[in-house]
Amino acid sequence: MRRTRIGAGAALAAGALAVTGLAFAPAAFAVTPTTATITADCGSFGGGAATLTATQDGTSATVTVNSAITAPIGLSEDSIASTLTLVKAGGGTSVFSGTENPAMAAGDPVQVGPLSGTVASGDSLEAFGGSLQMTVFGITITCTATGPQSPGPFVFD
Repeated sequence: MRRTRIGAGAALAAGALAVTGLAFAPAAFAVTPTTATITADCGSFGGGAATLTATQDGTSATVTVNSAITAPIGLSEDSIASTLTLVKAGGGTSVFSGTENPAMAAGDPVQVGPLSGTVASGDSLEAFGGSLQMTVFGITITCTATGPQSPGPFVFD
């Protein structure tokens, strides 16, 4: 009988510790969808399909853009200063910025990011109505979405 009480007490203590551990475990954050496409207009620099890929870690988020335009000349790594402005569903904007980009040869699609920004739980962000500004060698290129992103806005946990 005594062994049963000790065994039951140990099981209850272990269960209580497991529940406590779950309560204090870090929350998992996710953005959905993780990838969206847009049709972009970059003025005299061209346009076409572009892909945006988002990630989230708490209130920090990043967006990488594989743009619709091609590099006119070879570009070195981290040589493009970029600012991506996304529109919030409830009004306002969120800005993602940085100077991250891979090295690109002339004719390669321009890729920028990951661009860093801050999000709040429940933020719903859309490229349509926002813009991507890229500055290369002192020349600023502005791209805008010609319609809503597909499959829909980024929603952050």
